Amino acid sequence: MKHVQSRRAPDLRYLQMLSRQYPTVQAASTEIINLQAILNLPKGTEHFISDVHGEYEAFLHILNSASGAVREKVDELFSTSVSKAERDQLATLIYYPAEKLEELSGELEEEELEEWYRITLHRLVDICRLVTSKYTRSKVRKAMPKEYAYIIDELINTNYDYHNKREYYENIISTIIDIDRAGDFIIAVCDLIKRMVVDRLHMVGDMFDRGPRADIIMDALMDYHNVDIQWGNHDVLWMGAATGSRTLVATVLSNSIHYNNLEVIETGYGISLRPLALFANEVYRDCDCSCFKAKFAGDDASNYTEKDKALAARMHKAITVILFKLEGQKILRNPGFGMDDRLLLDKIDYENKCITIDGVRYDLADTDFPTVDREHPYDLSPEESEVIDQLTASFEHSEKLQKHVRFLYSKGGLYKVFNGNLLLHGCIPLTDDGEIMKFSMVGCKDLGGRAFLDHAEAVARQGYYAKPGTPERTAGQDFLWFLWCGRNSPLFGRQQMTTFERRLIKDESSWSEPKNAYYTYYNDPAVCDRLMAEFGLAGPHCHIINGHIPVKSKKGESPIKGGGKLIVIDGGFCRAYQPTTGIAGYTLIYNSNCYRIVSHTSFPGRQEAIRENKDIANSSDIFERMESRVKIADTDIGVELQAQVDDLKALLKAYRMGEVKEDHRG
Repeated sequence: MKHVQSRRAPDLRYLQMLSRQYPTVQAASTEIINLQAILNLPKGTEHFISDVHGEYEAFLHILNSASGAVREKVDELFSTSVSKAERDQLATLIYYPAEKLEELSGELEEEELEEWYRITLHRLVDICRLVTSKYTRSKVRKAMPKEYAYIIDELINTNYDYHNKREYYENIISTIIDIDRAGDFIIAVCDLIKRMVVDRLHMVGDMFDRGPRADIIMDALMDYHNVDIQWGNHDVLWMGAATGSRTLVATVLSNSIHYNNLEVIETGYGISLRPLALFANEVYRDCDCSCFKAKFAGDDASNYTEKDKALAARMHKAITVILFKLEGQKILRNPGFGMDDRLLLDKIDYENKCITIDGVRYDLADTDFPTVDREHPYDLSPEESEVIDQLTASFEHSEKLQKHVRFLYSKGGLYKVFNGNLLLHGCIPLTDDGEIMKFSMVGCKDLGGRAFLDHAEAVARQGYYAKPGTPERTAGQDFLWFLWCGRNSPLFGRQQMTTFERRLIKDESSWSEPKNAYYTYYNDPAVCDRLMAEFGLAGPHCHIINGHIPVKSKKGESPIKGGGKLIVIDGGFCRAYQPTTGIAGYTLIYNSNCYRIVSHTSFPGRQEAIRENKDIANSSDIFERMESRVKIADTDIGVELQAQVDDLKALLKAYRMGEVKEDHRG
């Protein structure tokens, strides 16, 4: 796994400070014994998810089911003793305990319900005993809901093969039912099972955009017991909007209106679009807006009148023109981004309704831009400036959005190295000849690979944390935009984002967005090894884990690249991508025995899943087995715990050599 450098022995001053926490030989010895025991336990299960793009119902189901791991535990215990229908119901109960209990309580008579409670409680306690068996009793106890911690602890640690203990166990179950606490207790046990099945969740980017309610996903992540996040380009887009970047606010709104995905803005974050609607109706009422029709897909389209659709098109055109102007200002302000060729408003030939891009002339489908000053095309009109300022203030003052963005900054980053894996959403930019690409911008010169990602993350944090109005804040906000769509950005990973061309040019050859060379070279095991070495990783079970580029499974593309050294887990969680990918997402499970990649089919919907006990159909493939079961000692946390053991042993020696005095007053 990851190479670990040797540590310097702790000095006497540090040992004296450590002695305050472990004031006696006995205290230090007890902790050493405890830590050594933990080091020999199996490592906890890690769950990797990426590119959920606001599809909150499917995401919550994958989270509740742990990509099929919960159902595996149910089948492991009951496949020979319980029917499939009952196992389906039991799994659904664990995923959605409150909702399933409400349904069953309305279907069963009182006596039937009591018997169902009795059987179900026994089964849930058996599952709970199984999933907690790899953890210390102390860790399990801390995870339990306080009101039921003692009872759950007794039930899962009682050896009921002994006659007296069996009666004791049965009496606890009967009492829970008799005093009408069975429902609450079942919910508590189900939540504990889900918590203990997965020890750590890795979100490999793109919680936002396309799907309906990214805010619900963020609420769930904030409630999750152990999570880290690798930012995706759609995440930094919203992060930048929350900082007060007018360009990124305009981008969020342009995207959301285009895909008719306004629920997250208006309902989720309480941001009113009334200023934009009034402006668009006034300025664009008599304009051609046919190039800016919003996408009203499927059944959703029937909910909107032609008047609604016309207003949406006007709003989309109004905010997109504002966006083109603000993007131009950013490019002009940041020559280091190397994106002058994306300055397009000043290249429009209004008389001939065309534009020349990279030497190629294209006809334009629309040149009706009443707010564009042809002499100064990147200047906002006073009315546009007022509208975007109002909208930006709404993003800055959305309490819920700000809470979510603070969480993204505190739990997230551009990459993470953990337990032998490099997690990143987009790419490590490479040149066409496969070398690490170097960047010179926003305070850095010729930085690439890990050094550039570290610098980039620091600048991205400036965009939120630097004092408003300072050059550092502006530079950080501009750089968040670069991460979203900049040339060869490590999150975007393409040469250009052709929003202008897609809206205004019918010739689709202009829509091309060439991918960075990384997405060719990641098929080469030697390149993957070289990139992992850049981040201190080497060994047979090290990997790069990627999101961002959907795997086209229906065309035979595999998520496993580079001879098994790189795994792409974007398989099309978002419904809009599923016709292209052929599936509804990949997730990854890494437990103490193996790596397993799971492909998912479309989710039928929360209500149908609860009513019909329907799970997401999963196809699970083990693609790498460990030679022996991985213990905590073999993990990054194990390295930290071993360092604590070494320090405590040094403290014991200091006590015995008389260099540090024991304190028995406690």
